[in-house]
Amino acid sequence: MKPLVEFCASNVSSYTKHVMEALEHDPELDVDVLEYGCLGYCGECYMQPFALVNGELVQAATAEELLAAIKKKLQEDKEDDGFPF
Repeated sequence: MKPLVEFCASNVSSYTKHVMEALEHDPELDVDVLEYGCLGYCGECYMQPFALVNGELVQAATAEELLAAIKKKLQEDKEDDGFPF
C-alpha cells in the first residue's frame, strides 16, 4: 500500500498548492496525493499549511517547511512500516 498524503481544498487554495504539486512530481516518491473539499481541520485550515500523512496531521509555518515535514514523516513511516518508495 502506498503512503497517502491528503490536502484540504481550502488550504490548497491558500497555502499548499505548490506542496501538493511537488509531491505529485517528485520522482523519488511513490505516494498517493489526494485533495478533499474538507478534512475536518477547519481551525488549522485557515491558520497555516497542513496535510494529513497516513492519517496523521502535519503542520508547518510555511509551505516550504510543510513540504520538508511531509517528506520527513514519509521517511519515518517508511522506516517504521516498510512503505515502499
